[in-house]
Amino acid sequence: MTRSERLNQELIFLSNQTQFHLADLMTKFQISKRTALRDIAALEQLGLAFYVEPGRYGGYQLIHRRLWIPVTFNLQEVNALFFAIKALRLLAVTPFDQSYRTIYDKLMATLPHQEQQTVDRLQQVVHYYTVTNLDRPNFLPDLLPAILKPQVVHLTLNIAPYTGDFQLYDLLFRHGIWFFSGYHLAEQSWGIYRCDAIQALTPMDRVAPFTSSDLPQAFQRYQNAHYTIPFRCQLTPLGREEVQKNRYPNMHLDHHADQDWLTGKYAPSEQAYMVQYLLSLGAQVKVIAPASLRQAYLTALHQMLDQYKTGRADRP
Repeated sequence: MTRSERLNQELIFLSNQTQFHLADLMTKFQISKRTALRDIAALEQLGLAFYVEPGRYGGYQLIHRRLWIPVTFNLQEVNALFFAIKALRLLAVTPFDQSYRTIYDKLMATLPHQEQQTVDRLQQVVHYYTVTNLDRPNFLPDLLPAILKPQVVHLTLNIAPYTGDFQLYDLLFRHGIWFFSGYHLAEQSWGIYRCDAIQALTPMDRVAPFTSSDLPQAFQRYQNAHYTIPFRCQLTPLGREEVQKNRYPNMHLDHHADQDWLTGKYAPSEQAYMVQYLLSLGAQVKVIAPASLRQAYLTALHQMLDQYKTGRADRP
């Protein structure tokens, strides 16, 4: 780590402190007492405001200002930021309701001309391909604040049985589609739903059943109670690579005895989805257990083969 990088890291470290001692910097950044004293002098020149409290338990008392002093970025970090913005611009819809072109232009304007040329060149030679939005979720900017508060919202979904009051848990983007997970208050159940299924969203004046800190534990308890069917599949090396590119939280990759395995648990209601996922792996997977999943997988394969039997296939 260079000295400028260390100073930046020290600024970040001190941003959440009200006081610190010389030993704090020495321990955190593995530097000597002399180096720590030089860094403190440099931080003061950069604008860090503090005063020294004398005595055995004294130290440096920070004077917090409304605006913290700026943290500088090296060229590699700047390039990484612009690359991330480029990737986000591929999404037609995000929860932030911001123009990434505007953010890009503002950041670019802060750079010297030579670094602007470097960033421009990076954008030309580094490409990021992903699936763009296949859906048009109209309520993403409204979902995010409801998750952060947390707040109960009434959702009208185009899947009638699931319309009702929800406490939202998180948002996820997968294969071009935005989803939200949440707790359906009337059904007392958790679920994952497509955001483009939302037809109306209304904030409710109702106490959320879970605090922000309770939500992860409540969701995990539900997962443990409903994901009860263990599965085990054999993978080829190419199959392992495909799973790494597209894997769900209930799935785990193992390797033993020179063999790759896909293991995990699924809910009884998800067997049809599991079959479709395994079919997407083609010849790179072999379903071992449970027997019910293996049979459902084989049935789906036979149905596909039946389409090509003599006399049954569509003819031009």
